[in-house]
Amino acid sequence: MIEGRFGDKAQVYFEIDLIGGDDFSLTVETMLDTGFTEFLAMNKQDVQSLDWSFFRQNKLRTAQGETEFDVYIGRVIIDAQEWEIPVFAGDEIQEILLGSLWLKLFILVANYSQNIVSLELI
Repeated sequence: MIEGRFGDKAQVYFEIDLIGGDDFSLTVETMLDTGFTEFLAMNKQDVQSLDWSFFRQNKLRTAQGETEFDVYIGRVIIDAQEWEIPVFAGDEIQEILLGSLWLKLFILVANYSQNIVSLELI
């Protein structure tokens, strides 16, 4: 289980580790975005600095309409377990986003009144 935190506007944040191409680990804060239906989205420049392999391009519907993203194969560590996942990269992405696909693998507990937020592996 990993514990997260609520932001000042009730956003949900979790720390994860990104594993770069030369096996270096970088701990980052991510924001859970249940409207994003994939695993992870990041700014393209940040993805490229991790030296992850380009996989393909893919279109997704966003709040701004249909947008084309570059998709890379990235490695992350969540709850002490390493995952190899597709990572959607775009120039306009400001925060690192955890998408709703994680909710097929983890149980989300979010209790704002008690300031408790966590992800627990199923």
